[in-house]
Amino acid sequence: MTAALSGPAFSVQDIPFSVYGSWFDISPVVAEKTYAEDLHLVSHQNGMHGVLRLVPLDPARGERAETRVEATPGLLAWTGEKGRVELAYESPDTVRLRGSGLRFGVFAAARTLTPFSGTYFFHDPAANAHVFTSYETGRRYRVTVLSGVLADTAGAQALGSGDRGVTVTAQADGCWEIAIEELDAARPPYVSSAAFDGVAAAARGAFADFVDAVAPWRSDASPAAELAAYVVWSATVAAKGLVTRPGVLMSKHWMDKVWSWDHCFNALALAQGSPELAWDQYHLPFDHQDESGALPDSVTHSEVLYNFVKPPIHGWAFGHLRRSLPVRLDSAELTEVYERLERWTGFWLTARRAPGADLPHYQHGNDSGWDNATTFDRERVVVTADLAAFLVLQLHQLAELAEELRKSDEATRWTRTAEEIQAALLDQLWTGDRFVARSAGTGETWSSASLLDLMPIALGEHLPAEVGSALADHIKAHLTPYGLATELPTSPDYLADGYWRGPIWAPATVLIEDGLRRAGHHRLADDVSARFRALCETHGFAENFDALTGIGLRDRAYTWTASSYLLLARDHHHRRADAGTDATLT
Repeated sequence: MTAALSGPAFSVQDIPFSVYGSWFDISPVVAEKTYAEDLHLVSHQNGMHGVLRLVPLDPARGERAETRVEATPGLLAWTGEKGRVELAYESPDTVRLRGSGLRFGVFAAARTLTPFSGTYFFHDPAANAHVFTSYETGRRYRVTVLSGVLADTAGAQALGSGDRGVTVTAQADGCWEIAIEELDAARPPYVSSAAFDGVAAAARGAFADFVDAVAPWRSDASPAAELAAYVVWSATVAAKGLVTRPGVLMSKHWMDKVWSWDHCFNALALAQGSPELAWDQYHLPFDHQDESGALPDSVTHSEVLYNFVKPPIHGWAFGHLRRSLPVRLDSAELTEVYERLERWTGFWLTARRAPGADLPHYQHGNDSGWDNATTFDRERVVVTADLAAFLVLQLHQLAELAEELRKSDEATRWTRTAEEIQAALLDQLWTGDRFVARSAGTGETWSSASLLDLMPIALGEHLPAEVGSALADHIKAHLTPYGLATELPTSPDYLADGYWRGPIWAPATVLIEDGLRRAGHHRLADDVSARFRALCETHGFAENFDALTGIGLRDRAYTWTASSYLLLARDHHHRRADAGTDATLT
């Protein structure tokens, strides 16, 4: 009965088990930093909700059986002394389970049903299946027995509190099998499309095709590439609800949204091998751009938030994206990007510049993406150097696009504006040694020990050489054995798990590595890349990492971390290949 476990093994304590396109996963993580004893079917429609509890049971006593859980991209298994249960995705909304030697229980995670919350459970005679209906997700979960028998049914049509669910056990042949579907109101009775081994093989093959496409360069020098690709692949959901395109969520743990700068790193990692998905990632937040030109803070299944924005790294990202795509963009595609970037840039130049001001401002640290960085300790409505730098890069990208689209006057205007913003940045925020932040209200300036103050290195070749060198020297001070600490470790404000007040983050790493390289600081850029890659290879793809120990923090299956690893590993591979070619030629 045992299907083959192949591909990179991982712990479901850290990485949820799921597949491309699915809106649910199998995981013990049922809420932020909340781990259940049993694995759950966790849906991300209408938020994150642990809907069904999945429990291997001792066949004699009916109690929870002691098992170990093993997971690879195509197969999840519970293995105990008396038997084994296996689970594989047949499709994005259907999983198949089979077992021998163990009973298996599928129970509602919520024990209490009210008129407005919980899970109602009943037998559906039309489909000869048992159905759970969830108030929280607004969806139904149908369990169909394919072989074996129901050993027990509890709580059918019950109201109030109590256990609800089914227990399946084997017949004489010693095996049982069920299907669990996530559906809307109704569909025809479940009919098996393939034997279980074929289902598992198809899921395995789908992932293998994906990783071959996005990381064909992988080798022993990039040992975490397959797992990084799995994190991205398994966190991708189908277009549904307010997610207007196939979307890579930041995680299928509790960070189950698309934030309006995170998506750029996923787009870049996907560009060469999965260009259509990359294009969708880039545009997804722009589908919700408001009348002012602002992008939303985040998008998920049933919610779009506009109370904050995110930094304008989209011009920088598009420049890299189009160079990575395997096909040239046509005029209509370039026009779409141009018009969306134009409106997004206009937002910063109008809604976010005070009367008479040359530089735009953030209204809160959240707008920068560095929510609680020490740059914002003194005030929150602040003019910062990183914002001006990103805007300069975006203006240059607009100028390039305008020139291609034969809008010469607009190209000239964008170039002039970029020059004016950069001149103001250097004149008003550069002290000769470092950049400072300035109150948008009083004009008072201050510096901090935050890496955020050094982010203008992203300007790369646009920086005066002496400014780039000074920034590079300061960046070196932030390097720990594991990467770039977001707050100097010697700072009195440094916190090991302080979010943006110390831990290492992927986006800052990628932006700084790229800026250093374009500014000519290749050796330091190589060091930044190598340390971050080694960090991921040792500690996985967490939301962020303790800068002094390397331990992963917060959400442990974060796609922009995985994508950043893929980007840095890919570029490192190509540099090595180019160096080998050059050596051969000489």
